[in-house]
Amino acid sequence: MMLEDLYRLLRAGHVQAQGVVDTMTQPIVVLDQSLFVSTANNAFLKTFKVDRDDIIGLAFFELGNGQWNIPELRQLIGSIIPKAEAVVGFEVEHDFPLIGRRTFLVDARRLVHPDDNSTNILVLFEDVTERHRHDAEKDFIISESRHRMKNLFAVVRALAMHTQAEGRTGVEYRDSLLGRLETTLRAQEIAANSEPADLETLLRQSVGEVERLFCEGPSIQIKASKIVATSMIFHELATNAAKFGALSSPGGVVHVRWSLDDGPRNRKYIKCVWREENGPPVTPPTHKGHGTGLIEGMTAHLGGTVEFDFNSTGLTATIKLPV
Repeated sequence: MMLEDLYRLLRAGHVQAQGVVDTMTQPIVVLDQSLFVSTANNAFLKTFKVDRDDIIGLAFFELGNGQWNIPELRQLIGSIIPKAEAVVGFEVEHDFPLIGRRTFLVDARRLVHPDDNSTNILVLFEDVTERHRHDAEKDFIISESRHRMKNLFAVVRALAMHTQAEGRTGVEYRDSLLGRLETTLRAQEIAANSEPADLETLLRQSVGEVERLFCEGPSIQIKASKIVATSMIFHELATNAAKFGALSSPGGVVHVRWSLDDGPRNRKYIKCVWREENGPPVTPPTHKGHGTGLIEGMTAHLGGTVEFDFNSTGLTATIKLPV
């Protein structure tokens, strides 16, 4: 075989080997025994935005701004040839030149050679930045879902504990609990947007009997943190009206009027008057009902007050809530 023919075969083999490396979609570099870069594939050049001439012949640990110059990684790669070891999944998170902060998994092993005396090392890089971001987002969503489920369970438990059971049938207790639960869930759906809600919209949603509910007042926005409690107040008033008050009679109606008033220390208050008409005669209760206690508790929780007037023509409740 002529020397020219041998050179042609060697060159063809080199071109073919380089072609195989360039076909790989993951970034790859080949290091010699001194850990200098012998070659790199197109994926490596594209990923790190460098030219081949800028890295060939340079020490691997001096590439870029020294992003691979990590003592543990140096020790692992340095032991590959003498000990026939391999580096698998070594994670490097770094601010790389031109591409910013990324996370790579590094695999490195000695190149396979027919006589098993290769002194070259193949180093492969896997960009797992997006995978880590997705994993972090998934973990956050799972954590947030668990937190919300715990909160929801706490709400359901509180509603169940504060729904009167004494003197009621199972059906009555169930209907009362489901009514409160439905109102709470609807209010939480509105509050989940973290945006204020219109008072009239919230009121009509909580009462339900919109055709017999007459509202009058300026547009007022209720903060997201107060939506659930405010809805529960109006739902309890509507529930009592449906059982004992104006909404228990076909011709009964409810008028709700609100305004913004000045309060102590220059604070603004919503003054809301709930007035029932055309219902059955009203007599003052001999004891405080559970619904009344819940209304008072929710109002106090919001920093406000409530007064009940059990007039014979219909209940009037005056609620004051700080804006």
